[in-house]
Amino acid sequence: MANEQNERLIIAQLKKKYDLNKSEDILALYAILQEGKYEFHTPEGMKFDDEIYELYMKAKEKPEGKPKQSTGKKKKASGKKKKAPKVVVYTRGEYLLRKALLTFLVLGMFACFGYFAFYNYQAYQKKAETEKLNRLKQNDDVNDMYKDTVHEVRNEETGEVKTYTVLEQYKSLYNKNKNLIGWLKIDDTIVDYPVMQTADNEFYLDHDIEQKPDKNGTLFMDAACDITLPSTNYIIYGHNMRSGKMFGALTAYKSAEFCETHPYIQFDTIYETGLYQVMYVFPARIYQKDEVVFKYYQFIEADTEEEFDSNMQEMAAVSLYDTGVEASFGDHLLTLSTCDYDEKDGRFVVVAKQIR
Repeated sequence: MANEQNERLIIAQLKKKYDLNKSEDILALYAILQEGKYEFHTPEGMKFDDEIYELYMKAKEKPEGKPKQSTGKKKKASGKKKKAPKVVVYTRGEYLLRKALLTFLVLGMFACFGYFAFYNYQAYQKKAETEKLNRLKQNDDVNDMYKDTVHEVRNEETGEVKTYTVLEQYKSLYNKNKNLIGWLKIDDTIVDYPVMQTADNEFYLDHDIEQKPDKNGTLFMDAACDITLPSTNYIIYGHNMRSGKMFGALTAYKSAEFCETHPYIQFDTIYETGLYQVMYVFPARIYQKDEVVFKYYQFIEADTEEEFDSNMQEMAAVSLYDTGVEASFGDHLLTLSTCDYDEKDGRFVVVAKQIR
């Protein structure tokens, strides 16, 4: 009710100030309304707004004033016809729509800025956390504070018991999180991270080494792999982050030139150090269970030479280039797997052979 009275009062004041029978007053009033000085939301106000628009259109078509009388003299044609300035006219609805769109664009711009700021902040935090873990790994004084961690593992088939001792440089990190299984490093890249392992292959997709939620996740080894046997093939998974974190740098191996300058991968389990040489590089994807195709992520153990050679042939057939590196039954392999956004459920895979 109050709004109706206010708008009715404004309309009365405007009609008193501007003579709606005069074109110049109509043009002046329309210009003021276009500036947004007055906005009408009641039916009466919107009707008045539309009325002014209609009067404006008529006034523009039929300007007031008498035509100038001819003096009898004709001006020489200049050859150029002057064009009247183009006037863009918006109805009230168009004006409000443009205003809403502008507001939406501004809010969208701030939202994008906020997202990228948050994304970069998370990337910075992840880098700082990894550097902290690296310092902890290399700090002999801190590692000396922990007693030797010894694990005894019984072979189910032979009954033989083997003893494994956690390496000195990983004692403090292992005591921080018993899920630690090793450390992966590729020289001259950002890949320099701890590797975790749990019975749940999905846990470290979105958790950090402290088991806190983190969309960057943490590198982790397939739950079916065993570092004490050891398994024929260790498979390590990591996100292909657009920031370059985790396995974001792994796709650089699509280039044979990059592989030539980065042929080695350092992977230590918590029990022993290991150096691997890149052998195969190929794109892949996750298949349906009933699809009968080579699935690299199912190759963990090779019980026979025939089974091992069959897997080698499958990977060699899809490798992007020939590295000249070959493996034979009894060799130990390392497979690094990350997402490949070139296709749905795509994966990018790097397979390396341990150098003994």
